[in-house]
Amino acid sequence: QVQVVESGGGLVQPGGSLTLSCTVSGNNFKINRMGWYRQAPGKQQEFVASITSNGMPEYGDSVKGRFIIFGDSAKNTISLQMNNLRFEDTAVYLCYADRWRIGVPDEDYWGQGTQVTVSS
Repeated sequence: QVQVVESGGGLVQPGGSLTLSCTVSGNNFKINRMGWYRQAPGKQQEFVASITSNGMPEYGDSVKGRFIIFGDSAKNTISLQMNNLRFEDTAVYLCYADRWRIGVPDEDYWGQGTQVTVSS
């Protein structure tokens, strides 16, 4: 059974930094991409960042220049370095993993989420 487990959430002051990690286990297939979405109360789920197995990153507009995503495809692990955090970054951060296969729908696997709270 595939498991996606996040860690590293917590409370941080505005302007501070925090690093989230995510690891996939239980898979007997290649993970093609991993990334993060976030869900804040009363708001739609928002794309944060992703990285492919060959190291290509993407970022949501609201985090560009502040967040950096790193990946280790051999270990099915990613981390998200969040810098210069703002009140509006407060959310549950959800890690996901994609499996791509030709001719069949993509498979997504999701973690339970980790809370990030930016507060003074």
